[in-house]
Amino acid sequence: SKWVGESEKNIREIFRKARQAAPTVVFIDEIDAIAPVRGSDVNRVTDRLINQLLTEMDGIEENSGVVVVAATNRPDILDPALLRPGRFDRLILVPAPDEKARLEILQVHTRRVPLAKNVSLEELARKTKGYTGADIEALVREAAMTAMRRGIKGGLIKAGMKIEELRDKVEVTKEDFEVALKKVGPSVDEDIIKYYEEIQEKFKKGRAKSRKDVV
Repeated sequence: SKWVGESEKNIREIFRKARQAAPTVVFIDEIDAIAPVRGSDVNRVTDRLINQLLTEMDGIEENSGVVVVAATNRPDILDPALLRPGRFDRLILVPAPDEKARLEILQVHTRRVPLAKNVSLEELARKTKGYTGADIEALVREAAMTAMRRGIKGGLIKAGMKIEELRDKVEVTKEDFEVALKKVGPSVDEDIIKYYEEIQEKFKKGRAKSRKDVV
């Protein structure tokens, strides 16, 4: 296939551009999708991809101005070679947002939403323990859709209305959020928190014997 080798080529190109534009941060989201344990249920293309990524990371010289950061919600399936010193040196557990952070996220996602006076973002922040940023975004969207359905049913919203007109016609109420809370639940529960904490401890025991590189 003419596409064979394209993924490795893309990785080489990303790191080449990063070195040219240094200081640079290379951020890899959901790294588990491209770098699971070799020899598991992956194909040869994935194996070559991991090998190329390891080669590029090993080629980053100290003080080169290139930093590689990756995110994953499945650290347990990452290829162990990625976690060796000199590659990803620090492992950081990022917990679900606390109440203060949830309030700030709510403020961001409701900035352009017409809220009724009976809506308390502080109360919503208290009620959304275990919600991630994406969960909160979905919650606000669902509350807004609930308000729109109510507006359509009541004849307040008609076809062809502009967004600005919709904001003037219908406000998102506390009751709309109550409905949304029943439909959009938290992604993180106590079992998931325990799962990640156990993985964190496993990494600490395996890597942080002489230095604090897992936080």
